[in-house]
Formats: sequence, structure tokens, C-alpha cells
Amino acid sequence: MGNSIAEVSALKKSFGDIDAVNGLSFAIQQGETLGLLGPNGAGKTTVISLLVGLLKPDTGSVSIGNSSCAEAGDPTLTATRRLLGVAPQALSIYETMSAQENLEFFGRLYGLSGKKLRDRVNWCLDFAQLQDRAKSYAGTFSGGMKRRLNIAVALIHEPAILLLDEPTVGVDPQSRNHIFESIEALRERGMTILYTTHYMEEAERLCDRVAIVDHGKLLALSSVNDLIDQFGGASMVTGDLAELPKEIELPGELTGKSIRFASNTPLQDVAALSAQGVAFQTLNIARPNLENVFLTLTGRSLRDG
Repeated sequence: MGNSIAEVSALKKSFGDIDAVNGLSFAIQQGETLGLLGPNGAGKTTVISLLVGLLKPDTGSVSIGNSSCAEAGDPTLTATRRLLGVAPQALSIYETMSAQENLEFFGRLYGLSGKKLRDRVNWCLDFAQLQDRAKSYAGTFSGGMKRRLNIAVALIHEPAILLLDEPTVGVDPQSRNHIFESIEALRERGMTILYTTHYMEEAERLCDRVAIVDHGKLLALSSVNDLIDQFGGASMVTGDLAELPKEIELPGELTGKSIRFASNTPLQDVAALSAQGVAFQTLNIARPNLENVFLTLTGRSLRDG
């Protein structure tokens, strides 16, 4: 990762009595995938709208590249928007146009023409694995195919930053996995990505750093491993013993020959028990995850949102 390519500082946006974004500050580093993880209603989509200039912040600032775009009327906003590729949660494709026509249309909006436009359209069709459906109306596509086209449209002009807002909502498992693989391929190419989601497993798999947000506030920001180390709590060790040991005090709970205990150093604790003659028939170590982190930070489950 290199220098910061986009920053939001003390960003606030309210709708009536609701603080959608409440003092949010973070930076996106060149070449990283930064996840915004939080429940529905956490303010993630509002952040995307503020970044692209669709909304004006009440207070605070947004800067992308070397330009500040806090004011919706800022003359630099159009140039700044060209740095961004946006795949919104609400699909931004025309269902009465074919996949190819959608890509050509949006490409022309960004000033592409001739061979450059044809090359980009072909690349995007390949990327989305829609070559065989290039001439089909987007309205005939499955939910997953529409999502893939939505992302391809965002990439048509080779943006510096790709903004993905809940890109797997409503897709089947096969398409979801394809989207994951596509994002991983973009990461390998050095694409800078902001990825919003309320699925912790997506953030764990795809993101270099994760910003945990709730009620418009930033609760924590770091790598997945660092967040788990700081806020995840202990690992849970469970297993079945070959036999009940004598004269050894076992940790945690014992039900019949099944043992269960929490540990911050599970491998060392299991090794110590084995050295004392405790034989495990089965053994499972459940490491804490981002769900545990969110629970620690908010007092509730991520999925409760």
C-alpha cells in the first residue's frame, strides 16, 4: 500500500433527526481494499454518496486525489468523478439495453470512442463473463449477471478508485463467488477499492483493512487480524477426551468426556494438557472473528442490524 488517494475528515450528514454519518474520518490508501463493515442503516451508502458528490456534507470534507469535493458545485467535481468507478447497491444499468449497449453508453459518457471504447467494452465483457450474452437485454439477466454488469459498467473508464456498495446483495452463491474472484483479480492488478458490506465473511476474505461503522460513527479501523486481536476476545476450545484423566485439574466445562474452555493461547494450552497425559479424540479451536469484534464494540450482533 502506498499513499492516501482519498480522505474523509470529520464528515457529518443528517436527514432530519437521523445522523446518517456522524463525524466519520478515514483515508483510503493507494492499492488497498478498504471495507466499510456495518449493519443496514449504519451510514455506508451515505458515505458513498458523499464521496461521489451526490450529497453535500453538513460539515467536514471529502478529498479525492489532489482535489477537495466538499461542495457539490465545485468545478473540480466533474474531473474528480472521473477518478471514481461506482457500482451502487441500486443497479445503475438500463434493462432495455443489451450488456454491450450499456457498456458503450457509459463509456461514451466518459469520453471514450473508437478503438479505445471497443477495447474497453470487450475487456469488461470478459471481466464480467458476459461475452455470450453481450447482445442480450440486461432485463433478461439473472440477479447475479446484473450485478456483474453493474460492476463492469463502473470499470469501463479505468477508474483510479472503485466504489462497491453491497455488490453481492440478492445474488446466488455461484455469482457471489464469481464477484469475489473478480474483486480478488482487481486487487492483484493494484486497483484501489472501497467495499461496503454487512457480511463479515466478505470483509474477512476481501479487505486489507476494515472500518467498522455503526450509527454513522467509526468504531475501529485496522486489518482484520489486528481487529480480532484487539477486540475479538478469546478462542474457544472444544473436544472429546479419550478418557477422563485422574489428578489433573481441567480448565473450563466438562460434560461427560466433552471439554470446553476459552483461551487466549489455545495451542499452548492444548499442548500443555497433552504433555500432562490428556488425550483428545476430537479437537476444535474456534478463533474469534469480526462478528465477535462487532459484538464487543457495540454490545450486539452484526446481524441484528
